[in-house]
Amino acid sequence: MLRIGHGFDVHAFAEGRRLILGGVDVPCERGLDGHSDADVLAHALMDAVLGALREGDIGKLFPDTDPAYEGADSLVLMGCVAELVRERGWRVVDVDCTVAAQAPKLAPYREQMRANMAAALGVPVDAVGVKATTTERLGFVGREEGIAAWAVALLERAD
Repeated sequence: MLRIGHGFDVHAFAEGRRLILGGVDVPCERGLDGHSDADVLAHALMDAVLGALREGDIGKLFPDTDPAYEGADSLVLMGCVAELVRERGWRVVDVDCTVAAQAPKLAPYREQMRANMAAALGVPVDAVGVKATTTERLGFVGREEGIAAWAVALLERAD
């Protein structure tokens, strides 16, 4: 038995924050606003996995009203999601993600993002796809107001 899930997340840029994407500290003058580390890529991927599990979204598991998650490392949270996958009798087969950011350029960090998220999910690196694109200066991403990310996940019944 197979299941797919889709995830989407967006965060606005904020002064005085680090830019964390896929667990990588990307050099940038601004980071993303959020209760946790605001890793928009990891958040979209966790939502995709949780969607395939039919477990809601990260807001249900890790609510931004809970002080325990303030400044949380999203890859640690992703590890919790991976554990939930195993507890429910599933395994992650493959995931694919797209990040939309006008700036900064993300290509130099892509392989580390893949490796970080693969480790958090407990899957081989070749089971994690990461792509980056711009929006050709259109919309909030194009105006460099924030970053968006989409992800899909394929799970397989482990039994």
